[in-house]
Amino acid sequence: MGSEQLYITLIQPDIAWEDKTANLQQYEATIADITGPKQVVVLPEMFSTGFSMAPGRLAEPMDGHSVRWMADMAVKHRCILTGSLIIEEEGKYYNRMLWVQPDGHIGIYDKRHLFAYGSEDQHYTRGERRTIAQVNGWRINLQVCYDLRFPVWARNLGDEYDVLLYVANWPEQRSLAWKTLLQARAIENQCYVVGVNRIGTDAKNNNYTGDSSVFGPLGEMLWQQTGIPACRTVKLEKEVLQKVRNSLPLLNDADKIRLL
Repeated sequence: MGSEQLYITLIQPDIAWEDKTANLQQYEATIADITGPKQVVVLPEMFSTGFSMAPGRLAEPMDGHSVRWMADMAVKHRCILTGSLIIEEEGKYYNRMLWVQPDGHIGIYDKRHLFAYGSEDQHYTRGERRTIAQVNGWRINLQVCYDLRFPVWARNLGDEYDVLLYVANWPEQRSLAWKTLLQARAIENQCYVVGVNRIGTDAKNNNYTGDSSVFGPLGEMLWQQTGIPACRTVKLEKEVLQKVRNSLPLLNDADKIRLL
């Protein structure tokens, strides 16, 4: 039996540039202050460092400090903790989204679409497979930042998932695209879409306004926050999702182009 509700907590921080200690301390305090259900807690892309192109200096193995910290937080707060880190594995670097459960299981999604405009493709290895995580009967498609611009990669073929979850470091100058594409993904896939971004300014003078958002399966905005740090828990309803899909069975008519 699954749950009819899913509680997702979005944490929108000002990330300290390449300062893992300061960032983890900030998140630890924020998570401790969450009131109400702690079911899935979401941190942004490269949450411990900011969007850095220095993996040789910053990358950690899967048994490194930041991953262990995520596991400790998941156990302590009896929640799933997710977000992306710079990970080194077999001599390669990945922008890797981790899905860390309190039972010790860790799911992974390696970012598929690397941001060549920011030279990410010169430093990191792209992922090859989608990852759909599960919690209490809910299926969650894990995606990272630039993946948002490629709708085929996120396409919901029939009834594959219930939530699209994007973690990002998406700058202010392209915030219109961020907000518009999150809403579009919700409409075209008849699913909830959750986008978690950062605020502040990084070492490259990129400014971030956050605009972390939750959209419903008709594209309706359920929550959005701009310009300030935020920690917000949003309740998703399975009944709403099923009602939309049953009354408007549009996914049945989708082109059946299956990806990995």
